[in-house]
Amino acid sequence: MTNTMQVSLVAADREVWSGEATVVNASTVEGEIGVMADHMPVLSVLAAGQVDVRTENDGHWVAAIDGGFLSVSNNHVKMICEHAEISFESNFDEAKRKLDAKVASEQ
Repeated sequence: MTNTMQVSLVAADREVWSGEATVVNASTVEGEIGVMADHMPVLSVLAAGQVDVRTENDGHWVAAIDGGFLSVSNNHVKMICEHAEISFESNFDEAKRKLDAKVASEQ
């Protein structure tokens, strides 16, 4: 069985995704971070950009985020941001376009 962890991506207005994952890759203000099961505790500031999540059975999704916070503790990864758009087709460009449109409509 693959080692997994509980992952959640939460925007200000909704929970974008929550479930089991094997790997989370994201950009922080200090550089790239990759998280797998049993990772040491981390609290970091997320940079605007892409979140890449690998799920069990070779599942994969990406999301465009506008920055936020990342918390890793006890096999839980929590990412909190103001805006996020997810693409289950692993297409960052489409997720980024949706994010930009959403932010523009709120201004």
